Amino acid sequence: MRIDLHTHSTASDGTDTPAELVRNAAAAGLDVVALTDHDTVGGYAEAKRALPAGLTLVTGAELSCRLTAAPGSGASGNAGAFEGDPAGVSLHMLAYLFDPAEPELARERELVRDDRVPRARAMVDKLRELGVPITWEQVARIAGDGAVGRPHVATALVELGVVDSVSDAFTPQWLANGGRAYVEKHELDPFEAIRLVKAAGGVTVFAHPLALKRGQCVPESAIAELAAAGLDGIEVDHMDHDEATRARLRGLAAELGLLTTGSSDYHGSRKTCRLGEYTTDPEIYGEIVRRATGAFPVPGTGG
Repeated sequence: MRIDLHTHSTASDGTDTPAELVRNAAAAGLDVVALTDHDTVGGYAEAKRALPAGLTLVTGAELSCRLTAAPGSGASGNAGAFEGDPAGVSLHMLAYLFDPAEPELARERELVRDDRVPRARAMVDKLRELGVPITWEQVARIAGDGAVGRPHVATALVELGVVDSVSDAFTPQWLANGGRAYVEKHELDPFEAIRLVKAAGGVTVFAHPLALKRGQCVPESAIAELAAAGLDGIEVDHMDHDEATRARLRGLAAELGLLTTGSSDYHGSRKTCRLGEYTTDPEIYGEIVRRATGAFPVPGTGG
C-alpha cells in the first residue's frame, strides 16, 4: 500500500480542486490519501463525490497552533516565552478522522479562518510599505474560494517577479515567521488542539516538527510534553527534513512512544513536492484508523 497523509486542495492553499486532487492521487499510484487543508473541512464533499475506485480518502485538517511557553515552565500556559520570540512558536497539527460537526473544534477552526483575511490584508499592507506593488485584489484572485494564507501572498510575489518561487518568499526578507512582512494570526494552543481533536474522536500528528527552514521550531522537550498530553505521532518523512533529522525524529518517537508518518505535503503546482513523494507505513496507518472514532476512511467507488 502507498499512503500519503498530508495534502492540500483549493479549499485552502493548494492548486488542485478536491476532485482533481483525488484523481491525481489515484493516477500517482496511491492507495490512501488524506485531505488535510488548513483549518477547514470545506473540501470533503467534493473529494468524496469524485473519489476513484481503488483509492481510500482519509478526512483531516492541518490546524494552525502556537506554543506560547517554553518547556519546563508548563508549556500549556503563557509563562516562559521562547528565546528570540516572546510571542511563542507557530506549529501545525495534523488532525485525522475527527467528527467535522463536533461544535467546539468547529468553532475554533472558524476563529482561525475568520482571522485569515485581515491577516492577509495586513501582509499586503506591509509589502506595499516595503515598495512591493502588490494589491489585495491580486491576492484574493489567487486564493479564489480557498482559505487565504501566506502561500497566496507568496504566489503574488512570484507573479510580480519579486521572488523566483513560492519557497523563496518564505524568508526573513519577506514572509517567514518574524519576517519583514509577517503578520501573526489567531492560532490554537497545541495542547488545546490535542484535547479538542481527541474529544471529536480524532488522531493528532505534529506536522514537520523540525522544518528549520520554515523558522524557529519547538524543542524536543516540548514534543515530549505534547506526547504526555496525548499527541499520537510526528511526521518524520517530509521534504523539509534531511536524513539526519529523520533519524533524530525516529529516535525521539521511539523514546516517547509516538507513531511516525510520512507525507508529501502536496500543494499542487504551488510547491515542488509530488503526491506520494513520502509515504506512511501501512501498519502505522492501520493504528491511526484503529484509534479514530470520529470518522472512518472513505473507500472510493468510482465517483
